[in-house]
Amino acid sequence: MKKLQYERPLIQRLNAGLMNKFGMRTEYTPLTHIDDVSVVKLLEDFGSPLFAISERTIRQTYREATRAFKTRYPKVQFAWSYKTNYINAVCNVFHQEGSWGEVVSGFEYQKAINNGVPGNKVIFNGPDKTDEELKMAVRNNSPIHIDHLDELYRLTEIAEELKLRPRVAIRVNMDTGIYPIWDRFGFNYENGQAWDAINKIILTDKLELVGLHCHIGTFMLSPSAYGIAASKISDLALGIRKKYKRNIEYIDMGGGFASKNTLKGSYLQGVDANPNFDQFAEAICAAILNSGFGTDELPLLILETGRALIDEAGYLLGTVISNKRLSDGRRATILDFGVNVMFTSFWYDHKISPAQEFSNYTEDCVLYGPLCMNIDVIRENVTLPPLKKDDHVVVHNVGAYNMTQWMQFISLRPAVVMIDMEHQPHLIRKRETLSSIESSEVKPDYLAKFKL
Repeated sequence: MKKLQYERPLIQRLNAGLMNKFGMRTEYTPLTHIDDVSVVKLLEDFGSPLFAISERTIRQTYREATRAFKTRYPKVQFAWSYKTNYINAVCNVFHQEGSWGEVVSGFEYQKAINNGVPGNKVIFNGPDKTDEELKMAVRNNSPIHIDHLDELYRLTEIAEELKLRPRVAIRVNMDTGIYPIWDRFGFNYENGQAWDAINKIILTDKLELVGLHCHIGTFMLSPSAYGIAASKISDLALGIRKKYKRNIEYIDMGGGFASKNTLKGSYLQGVDANPNFDQFAEAICAAILNSGFGTDELPLLILETGRALIDEAGYLLGTVISNKRLSDGRRATILDFGVNVMFTSFWYDHKISPAQEFSNYTEDCVLYGPLCMNIDVIRENVTLPPLKKDDHVVVHNVGAYNMTQWMQFISLRPAVVMIDMEHQPHLIRKRETLSSIESSEVKPDYLAKFKL
């Protein structure tokens, strides 16, 4: 007979009426399957820890976002943000849904081209573009978003050298009532920098100004800030038409929409408190439509949102290594994944679920990763059933940035699988190995031998 796990007695208060101001506790409800695929089976087949991505959730979220904008504005185009998650299989799901590519580095640009995205549908952002990367983008007729005057001057010289007319936009920063202002990137609206760049581009007549771009922040919780930004960008576009008799082809509102994750210190859960696509779409589309464009002059609206489109589709599956009691009496559970592969645990209180059934007993605990550093904390405080060694857990909403900002520190990076529309898992990134890490190392011959 198998020995039962001991659980200490407890007195639990029952609420017979409405739930209290903190809502209902649902975090420790077991999650045994993802898109009808067993969590335990995934870990058996692909190892622990493991990232799992739901293709169904990606497509559903993308269609929800496009519906929100296209029902409010006649000309809308999404461009997938490669920096958010640039695993090729993930990118191609978005491209199959109709999304262009948006990149902020040369290697991301090359990934988009290699994925089959036409050059004229790869938006090249970012402050660090080499001359060779700019030339490649110019030859591919890609929209290049200029970040600073040095880049503008270099691109002008490249245009003369190649005898080509690059299609460009400028990035504009502005005061939208959200502080601190993101004024590190682009040209400022209020102090005239934006108009200075516009005048230089049009009057030198070497570059084709086709768009205006802004990106006002990250994990934005205020849709009204986007309304202010859209109004100011529209004002620039209308000013260009009035001064130079030229129509801007597109307005790119960037990204930064909040996902349903919960920021640390938030009083309410993100799923309840964070704005949805409809709220962002209403603020942006209304501002552009009301700004003064004629019916045949409306610019294409481009959105580069990444986090809000992919976060919910990503899960991190892991295993309990051990338990212990801290000196203050709190329960501590150590898991086989840490902040090296779940960087977002520094600013989110991620929802974490057991992957197996439990009794009703729960306890507040701290969740640690396996790394040899004290800041390796997955959750500082979370209510869960008592987890024992070799039990499994599932972390929710980890699709954004964790697979691009992860680090190879102390432990190897895990595999990534995608569960397709037919509930079949596919390996889309192999688990890291010692040989894959050392493949980039070069050891001089004189260091090959030693005697201890």
